[in-house]
Amino acid sequence: MLRFLPAPITGLLSFLFYVINTLFWLVPIVIFSLLKALVPVAGWQKLFSYLLDRMASNWVAINTVNQKLFTKTKIIVSGLEKLEIKQWYLVIANHQSWVDILVLQRVLRGKVPFLKFFLKKELIYVPFLGIAWWALDFPFMKRYSQSYVKKNPHLKGKDLETTRKACEKFKHKPVSVMSFIEGTRFTSEKHQKQGSPFQHLLKPKAGGIGFVMSAMGEQLNKVLDVTIYYPEKTPTFIDFLCGRVHTIEVDIEIKDVDQQLVGDYMNDRSYKIYFQKWVNTLWEAKDQKLARLQKKYQ
Repeated sequence: MLRFLPAPITGLLSFLFYVINTLFWLVPIVIFSLLKALVPVAGWQKLFSYLLDRMASNWVAINTVNQKLFTKTKIIVSGLEKLEIKQWYLVIANHQSWVDILVLQRVLRGKVPFLKFFLKKELIYVPFLGIAWWALDFPFMKRYSQSYVKKNPHLKGKDLETTRKACEKFKHKPVSVMSFIEGTRFTSEKHQKQGSPFQHLLKPKAGGIGFVMSAMGEQLNKVLDVTIYYPEKTPTFIDFLCGRVHTIEVDIEIKDVDQQLVGDYMNDRSYKIYFQKWVNTLWEAKDQKLARLQKKYQ
Protein backbone atom coordinates (compact mmCIF):
# COMPACT_ATOMS: atom_id res chain seq x y z
CA MET A 1 0.00 0.00 0.00
CA LEU A 2 2.79 2.45 0.93
CA ARG A 3 5.48 0.79 -1.16
CA PHE A 4 5.71 3.77 -3.53
CA LEU A 5 7.45 5.91 -0.91
CA PRO A 6 11.21 6.63 -1.17
CA ALA A 7 13.32 4.02 0.63
CA PRO A 8 14.50 6.30 3.50
CA ILE A 9 10.90 7.36 4.25
CA THR A 10 9.72 3.77 4.03
CA GLY A 11 12.46 2.67 6.43
CA LEU A 12 11.69 5.42 8.95
CA LEU A 13 7.92 4.80 8.94
CA SER A 14 8.39 1.04 9.14
CA PHE A 15 10.82 1.40 12.05
CA LEU A 16 8.38 3.63 13.93
CA PHE A 17 5.66 1.03 13.31
CA TYR A 18 7.91 -1.65 14.86
CA VAL A 19 8.64 0.55 17.88
CA ILE A 20 4.98 1.42 18.49
CA ASN A 21 3.91 -2.21 18.11
CA THR A 22 6.63 -3.39 20.48
CA LEU A 23 5.79 -0.83 23.16
CA PHE A 24 2.06 -1.55 22.80
CA TRP A 25 2.54 -5.25 23.59
CA LEU A 26 5.42 -4.80 26.03
CA VAL A 27 3.21 -3.24 28.72
CA PRO A 28 0.64 -6.07 29.02
CA ILE A 29 3.37 -8.70 28.61
CA VAL A 30 5.31 -7.31 31.57
CA ILE A 31 2.15 -6.88 33.70
CA PHE A 32 0.96 -10.44 33.02
CA SER A 33 4.43 -11.86 33.63
CA LEU A 34 4.54 -10.17 37.06
CA LEU A 35 1.10 -11.58 37.88
CA LYS A 36 2.34 -14.99 36.81
CA ALA A 37 5.37 -14.69 39.09
CA LEU A 38 3.32 -13.49 42.08
CA VAL A 39 0.96 -16.48 42.08
CA PRO A 40 3.03 -19.71 42.12
CA VAL A 41 0.11 -22.01 41.29
CA ALA A 42 0.73 -24.42 38.41
CA GLY A 43 -2.64 -23.99 36.70
CA TRP A 44 -2.51 -20.21 37.03
CA GLN A 45 1.02 -20.03 35.65
CA LYS A 46 0.13 -22.28 32.71
CA LEU A 47 -2.83 -20.04 31.86
CA PHE A 48 -0.66 -16.94 31.95
CA SER A 49 2.01 -18.64 29.83
CA TYR A 50 -0.58 -19.25 27.12
CA LEU A 51 -1.81 -15.65 27.35
CA LEU A 52 1.73 -14.29 27.15
CA ASP A 53 2.52 -16.41 24.09
CA ARG A 54 -0.71 -15.24 22.47
CA MET A 55 0.31 -11.61 23.01
CA ALA A 56 3.73 -12.28 21.53
CA SER A 57 2.12 -14.03 18.55
CA ASN A 58 -0.09 -10.97 18.00
CA TRP A 59 3.05 -8.80 18.11
CA VAL A 60 4.54 -10.95 15.32
CA ALA A 61 1.28 -10.78 13.34
CA ILE A 62 1.29 -6.98 13.39
CA ASN A 63 4.99 -6.93 12.47
CA THR A 64 4.01 -8.99 9.42
CA VAL A 65 1.33 -6.42 8.54
CA ASN A 66 4.05 -3.78 8.80
CA GLN A 67 6.27 -5.70 6.38
CA LYS A 68 3.48 -6.20 3.85
CA LEU A 69 2.42 -2.57 4.14
CA PHE A 70 5.82 -1.03 3.45
CA THR A 71 7.76 -3.60 1.42
CA LYS A 72 7.38 -5.88 -1.59
CA THR A 73 9.41 -8.70 -0.07
CA LYS A 74 8.30 -12.07 -1.43
CA ILE A 75 8.97 -15.01 0.89
CA ILE A 76 8.90 -18.38 -0.86
CA VAL A 77 8.37 -21.12 1.73
CA SER A 78 8.34 -24.90 1.37
CA GLY A 79 7.71 -27.52 4.05
CA LEU A 80 4.93 -25.92 6.11
CA GLU A 81 2.30 -28.53 5.31
CA LYS A 82 2.90 -31.04 8.13
CA LEU A 83 3.59 -28.65 10.99
CA GLU A 84 1.34 -28.75 14.08
CA ILE A 85 0.75 -26.13 16.74
CA LYS A 86 0.50 -28.74 19.54
CA GLN A 87 3.92 -30.34 19.10
CA TRP A 88 7.28 -29.78 20.78
CA TYR A 89 9.92 -28.72 18.23
CA LEU A 90 13.63 -28.04 18.16
CA VAL A 91 14.19 -25.50 15.37
CA ILE A 92 17.66 -25.01 13.87
CA ALA A 93 18.65 -22.67 11.05
CA ASN A 94 21.60 -21.07 9.31
CA HIS A 95 22.24 -17.48 10.40
CA GLN A 96 23.23 -14.56 8.18
CA SER A 97 21.37 -11.48 9.41
CA TRP A 98 19.08 -10.13 12.12
CA VAL A 99 16.45 -10.34 9.37
CA ASP A 100 16.52 -14.14 9.86
CA ILE A 101 14.60 -13.73 13.13
CA LEU A 102 11.82 -11.68 11.53
CA VAL A 103 11.59 -14.17 8.67
CA LEU A 104 11.36 -17.18 11.00
CA GLN A 105 8.73 -15.52 13.17
CA ARG A 106 6.69 -14.58 10.12
CA VAL A 107 6.69 -17.94 8.33
CA LEU A 108 6.24 -20.11 11.46
CA ARG A 109 3.65 -18.03 13.31
CA GLY A 110 0.50 -20.08 13.81
CA LYS A 111 2.17 -23.18 12.37
CA VAL A 112 4.23 -24.14 15.44
CA PRO A 113 4.23 -22.96 19.07
CA PHE A 114 5.74 -19.51 19.59
CA LEU A 115 9.50 -19.58 19.03
CA LYS A 116 11.71 -19.39 22.14
CA PHE A 117 15.23 -18.34 21.24
CA PHE A 118 18.27 -19.21 23.33
CA LEU A 119 19.86 -15.84 24.02
CA LYS A 120 23.18 -14.68 25.39
CA LYS A 121 22.79 -13.54 28.99
CA GLU A 122 23.98 -10.04 28.08
CA LEU A 123 20.94 -9.49 25.84
CA ILE A 124 18.66 -9.18 28.87
CA TYR A 125 19.95 -5.60 29.11
CA VAL A 126 18.68 -4.62 25.63
CA PRO A 127 16.18 -1.75 26.18
CA PHE A 128 12.54 -2.89 26.12
CA LEU A 129 13.24 -6.17 24.32
CA GLY A 130 15.34 -7.63 27.15
CA ILE A 131 12.50 -7.43 29.65
CA ALA A 132 10.02 -8.75 27.05
CA TRP A 133 12.24 -11.78 26.36
CA TRP A 134 12.52 -12.41 30.09
CA ALA A 135 8.75 -12.15 30.52
CA LEU A 136 8.20 -14.65 27.70
CA ASP A 137 10.52 -17.22 29.31
CA PHE A 138 13.24 -16.95 26.67
CA PRO A 139 16.21 -18.85 28.13
CA PHE A 140 19.27 -16.67 28.80
CA MET A 141 22.48 -18.66 28.57
CA LYS A 142 25.91 -18.06 30.07
CA ARG A 143 28.33 -20.10 27.99
CA TYR A 144 31.90 -20.83 29.13
CA SER A 145 34.77 -21.65 26.80
CA GLN A 146 36.76 -24.85 27.37
CA SER A 147 39.85 -22.85 28.29
CA TYR A 148 37.87 -20.86 30.87
CA VAL A 149 36.44 -24.04 32.39
CA LYS A 150 39.93 -25.52 32.66
CA LYS A 151 40.98 -22.50 34.72
CA ASN A 152 37.73 -22.65 36.71
CA PRO A 153 36.86 -26.38 37.02
CA HIS A 154 33.98 -25.68 39.41
CA LEU A 155 32.08 -24.33 36.37
CA LYS A 156 32.14 -27.67 34.56
CA GLY A 157 28.60 -28.72 33.69
CA LYS A 158 27.10 -25.29 34.43
CA ASP A 159 26.09 -24.91 30.76
CA LEU A 160 24.01 -28.08 30.94
CA GLU A 161 22.58 -27.15 34.34
CA THR A 162 21.48 -23.76 33.00
CA THR A 163 19.94 -25.37 29.92
CA ARG A 164 18.04 -27.89 32.03
CA LYS A 165 16.63 -25.16 34.26
CA ALA A 166 15.55 -23.18 31.21
CA CYS A 167 13.90 -26.21 29.63
CA GLU A 168 11.96 -27.00 32.83
CA LYS A 169 9.64 -24.15 31.86
CA PHE A 170 8.86 -25.84 28.55
CA LYS A 171 7.65 -29.20 29.86
CA HIS A 172 4.04 -28.25 30.56
CA LYS A 173 2.95 -26.91 27.19
CA PRO A 174 4.11 -27.24 23.57
CA VAL A 175 7.07 -25.05 22.62
CA SER A 176 9.45 -24.41 19.74
CA VAL A 177 13.04 -24.07 20.98
CA MET A 178 15.06 -22.11 18.41
CA SER A 179 18.84 -22.18 17.95
CA PHE A 180 21.23 -20.74 15.36
CA ILE A 181 23.84 -23.44 15.78
CA GLU A 182 26.63 -21.63 13.96
CA GLY A 183 26.73 -19.44 17.05
CA THR A 184 27.10 -16.21 15.09
CA ARG A 185 26.11 -14.64 11.77
CA PHE A 186 27.86 -15.83 8.62
CA THR A 187 30.40 -13.47 7.03
CA SER A 188 33.19 -14.16 4.55
CA GLU A 189 35.74 -13.05 7.15
CA LYS A 190 34.45 -15.48 9.79
CA HIS A 191 34.21 -18.24 7.19
CA GLN A 192 37.83 -17.77 6.17
CA LYS A 193 39.08 -17.42 9.74
CA GLN A 194 37.35 -20.66 10.77
CA GLY A 195 38.57 -22.59 7.77
CA SER A 196 35.01 -23.88 7.48
CA PRO A 197 34.68 -27.02 5.34
CA PHE A 198 31.33 -25.74 4.09
CA GLN A 199 30.97 -23.34 1.19
CA HIS A 200 28.01 -21.32 2.47
CA LEU A 201 28.04 -22.02 6.22
CA LEU A 202 30.15 -21.67 9.32
CA LYS A 203 30.99 -24.73 11.38
CA PRO A 204 27.98 -25.87 13.44
CA LYS A 205 28.23 -25.99 17.23
CA ALA A 206 26.45 -29.12 18.36
CA GLY A 207 26.86 -28.49 22.10
CA GLY A 208 23.93 -26.13 22.59
CA ILE A 209 21.30 -28.34 20.99
CA GLY A 210 23.05 -31.39 22.43
CA PHE A 211 22.31 -29.95 25.88
CA VAL A 212 18.68 -29.33 24.81
CA MET A 213 18.39 -32.98 23.76
CA SER A 214 19.86 -34.05 27.09
CA ALA A 215 17.44 -31.83 28.99
CA MET A 216 14.18 -32.47 27.12
CA GLY A 217 14.85 -34.93 24.30
CA GLU A 218 12.09 -37.26 25.53
CA GLN A 219 9.57 -34.46 25.00
CA LEU A 220 10.72 -33.09 21.67
CA ASN A 221 8.63 -34.54 18.84
CA LYS A 222 10.44 -33.14 15.80
CA VAL A 223 13.47 -31.21 14.64
CA LEU A 224 12.78 -28.47 12.10
CA ASP A 225 15.80 -27.95 9.88
CA VAL A 226 15.30 -24.50 8.33
CA THR A 227 17.39 -23.12 5.47
CA ILE A 228 17.18 -19.38 4.74
CA TYR A 229 18.52 -18.01 1.44
CA TYR A 230 18.72 -14.40 0.21
CA PRO A 231 19.15 -14.42 -3.59
CA GLU A 232 20.35 -10.81 -3.91
CA LYS A 233 22.71 -10.29 -0.96
CA THR A 234 22.69 -10.79 2.77
CA PRO A 235 20.44 -7.94 3.95
CA THR A 236 20.86 -5.68 6.93
CA PHE A 237 17.88 -4.79 9.09
CA ILE A 238 17.90 -1.35 7.44
CA ASP A 239 17.74 -2.98 3.99
CA PHE A 240 14.69 -4.91 5.15
CA LEU A 241 13.04 -1.83 6.65
CA CYS A 242 13.58 0.18 3.47
CA GLY A 243 12.11 -2.47 1.18
CA ARG A 244 15.39 -3.36 -0.53
CA VAL A 245 14.89 -7.12 0.02
CA HIS A 246 12.78 -8.46 -2.83
CA THR A 247 12.93 -12.24 -2.46
CA ILE A 248 13.69 -14.69 0.36
CA GLU A 249 13.61 -18.49 0.10
CA VAL A 250 12.86 -20.59 3.20
CA ASP A 251 13.05 -24.38 3.09
CA ILE A 252 11.81 -26.43 6.06
CA GLU A 253 12.61 -30.10 6.58
CA ILE A 254 11.03 -32.10 9.40
CA LYS A 255 13.24 -34.66 11.14
CA ASP A 256 11.95 -37.27 13.58
CA VAL A 257 13.49 -37.39 17.05
CA ASP A 258 14.35 -41.07 17.50
CA GLN A 259 15.99 -42.71 20.50
CA GLN A 260 19.47 -42.36 19.02
CA LEU A 261 19.15 -38.56 19.21
CA VAL A 262 18.37 -38.61 22.94
CA GLY A 263 21.25 -39.01 25.39
CA ASP A 264 23.66 -37.45 27.86
CA TYR A 265 25.74 -35.01 25.83
CA MET A 266 27.94 -34.09 28.77
CA ASN A 267 28.92 -37.53 30.05
CA ASP A 268 28.32 -40.07 27.26
CA ARG A 269 31.24 -39.77 24.82
CA SER A 270 29.83 -42.21 22.24
CA TYR A 271 26.52 -40.31 22.18
CA LYS A 272 28.37 -36.99 21.87
CA ILE A 273 30.34 -38.26 18.86
CA TYR A 274 27.16 -39.66 17.25
CA PHE A 275 25.27 -36.41 17.80
CA GLN A 276 28.08 -34.28 16.36
CA LYS A 277 28.18 -36.49 13.26
CA TRP A 278 24.41 -36.15 12.91
CA VAL A 279 24.67 -32.35 13.06
CA ASN A 280 27.51 -32.31 10.52
CA THR A 281 25.46 -34.48 8.16
CA LEU A 282 22.59 -31.97 8.41
CA TRP A 283 25.02 -29.15 7.68
CA GLU A 284 26.48 -30.91 4.63
CA ALA A 285 22.96 -31.31 3.20
CA LYS A 286 22.15 -27.67 4.02
CA ASP A 287 25.33 -26.48 2.28
CA GLN A 288 24.36 -28.43 -0.85
CA LYS A 289 20.85 -26.97 -0.68
CA LEU A 290 22.23 -23.42 -0.50
CA ALA A 291 24.47 -24.18 -3.50
CA ARG A 292 21.42 -25.33 -5.48
CA LEU A 293 19.51 -22.20 -4.52
CA GLN A 294 22.43 -20.02 -5.52
CA LYS A 295 22.57 -21.73 -8.93
CA LYS A 296 18.81 -21.27 -9.33
CA TYR A 297 19.16 -17.48 -9.16
CA GLN A 298 22.30 -17.10 -11.30
